Amino acid sequence: MSEFYKDQSLYLEKKQNICVNTARSYLVMKRSIDIIGSFCGLVVLSILFIIIGLLIKLEDPKGKVFFKQLRVGKDGREFYMYKFRSMASDAEERLKELLALNEVSGAMFKMKDDPRVTKVGKFIRKTSLDELPQLINVLKGEMSLVGPRPPLPREVAEYTSYDKQRLLVVPGCTGLWQVSGRSNIGFSEMVELDLLYIKERSIMKDIKIMLRTVLVLFGSKNAF
Repeated sequence: MSEFYKDQSLYLEKKQNICVNTARSYLVMKRSIDIIGSFCGLVVLSILFIIIGLLIKLEDPKGKVFFKQLRVGKDGREFYMYKFRSMASDAEERLKELLALNEVSGAMFKMKDDPRVTKVGKFIRKTSLDELPQLINVLKGEMSLVGPRPPLPREVAEYTSYDKQRLLVVPGCTGLWQVSGRSNIGFSEMVELDLLYIKERSIMKDIKIMLRTVLVLFGSKNAF
């Protein structure tokens, strides 16, 4: 932790301020909801997992069904986040040639018509079905159902001390940023939304965000 936060005193101060505003009962209840929700989700959606997996294999038999990517979680701890593969197998290698076409500001990469995305990938991205395997990360405790988006290590390398406050809590599958415009919101705005969530988080706010997420899944044009 001390290696990640060069200014350890600043980190401890920020963490202390957040802990004061976060009751232990909330954290226990939040984790309970994460465990129950992710387990039930994996069981109920198991048939959908199989269908999506078959479609991915039919389009690209040589590629893997699942895609894992190194992400940065709470206190700078790295973990592998799971998704259904929505891109060509050489997507990471081709990223360098596309960085100049980034459509969002700051330490993120987003491209609406990304040529690396497969046909099945476009559908599961549009509906956010590619995110479903993150329920495994939630069950393992690496992620929560609600929280800041877990960034890539290369993104964190560009973070300021202010931006790193996003990493004071467990990252989530959905959050205030995702239900507030997602791809239409720049990096600095995302940071502000995440810090607002961290400051005001509660079980009721988490439930509201999850309900808003369902509405976004059935009507969003911003999922890319």
